[in-house]
Amino acid sequence: MRIYRQIVGKLDAGLLVFLLAVSASLVAAGVDLDRMLSLAGQRYGDSGLASVNAWHEMRGKAASQPDAAKLRLVNDFFNRRIYFGEDIDIWGRQDYWATPLETLGRAQGDCEDFAIAKYVTLKLLGIPSERLRLTYVKARIGGPQSSIVQAHMVLSYYPAPDDEPLVLDNLISDIRPASRRTDLTMIFGFNAEGLWVGGASPRAANPSQRLSKWQSVLARMREEGID
Repeated sequence: MRIYRQIVGKLDAGLLVFLLAVSASLVAAGVDLDRMLSLAGQRYGDSGLASVNAWHEMRGKAASQPDAAKLRLVNDFFNRRIYFGEDIDIWGRQDYWATPLETLGRAQGDCEDFAIAKYVTLKLLGIPSERLRLTYVKARIGGPQSSIVQAHMVLSYYPAPDDEPLVLDNLISDIRPASRRTDLTMIFGFNAEGLWVGGASPRAANPSQRLSKWQSVLARMREEGID
């Protein structure tokens, strides 16, 4: 999560390409658990192994549950196990997009890392992509009268296409309907089905750079056992 920057403007071709890459890459996925465990042990030691094993056990528990229980289990797992941190402190660089294994291994992440890890995990649990949106928002910090806003990412879940979404957020522990998150203003959301804009057409800062970051995440995920 970073101080709100100029991300509202005209949707350009670079962002569209970025969104299409995200969409195509998250349609189907599988897990090579042995590969993940091996890498977790090599990179992060016993704590990394414990995190990946706990993630695997959580998925096993959630697999046969209804969607509402899957949402709760996945949201609780990451919000309780992963500590929020800034990319510069975790990775020594700005705006680094971590894979789920990296987030689990370090037990730290920023808002994008939480949202991506939850999205990928729910996809692995069989939640249809049309019900999930990675959503960029403006988050008001400091109460209803505050003028301080930050760029933030959450995961939105739609029980049906026209239903009010539920918001999975690392800032709060419970899952709330969007109408109860008056501190958030949607900028845009995306999934494997397309792009949705709230309030204005979005423009990502350096969209080609964001595409490169996402391609890097996908390549690392495949190397780490999620495909």
